[in-house]
Amino acid sequence: MRGTLMLSWILIICLSQVAVQSQYYSKSRPYHPRPAKVTNLHFFMHEHTGVTAVVVAQANITSNNSSVPFATLVAVNDPLRTGPEPDSEVIGNVQGIALMAGMNASSTQYIDFAFNTGKFNGSSLSVFSRGEPGLAVVGGRGRFMMTTGVALFNPILINATTVIIELNVTVIHY
Repeated sequence: MRGTLMLSWILIICLSQVAVQSQYYSKSRPYHPRPAKVTNLHFFMHEHTGVTAVVVAQANITSNNSSVPFATLVAVNDPLRTGPEPDSEVIGNVQGIALMAGMNASSTQYIDFAFNTGKFNGSSLSVFSRGEPGLAVVGGRGRFMMTTGVALFNPILINATTVIIELNVTVIHY
């Protein structure tokens, strides 16, 4: 028994020395960042209430007289087009959610502008921002990896069933 205990202690000490004496091996590589690019994009988002923008949750508040009630969660899946006309070319789509969190119909938006034609086919821009005149671009994928920027919007048409928003997006990407 005494010999087994002694052998166990010797093994523990030897194993602890192996971990202390060995090194983690890694080979350093030089970092060569790509130059930053600034890209300006211009497109239009076409939203149709009840079709491409659907209320998924709403608070039960009776004192709200706004057309867009406080505490409403809306899911969106809108086409991106080259122009404000309903028959203009579709270049992608917008998917995400908007939370109406202010009494003045302001919203917090979590949306993704995905492009499926042209130079940026397969790329997207991710937005996470309050909807005050501009939206913060916080990332992207494809050609827009590591993107930051701003998406300024201008409502072109707002009525009971249709919303058309012009977007001027400036992004810095690599």
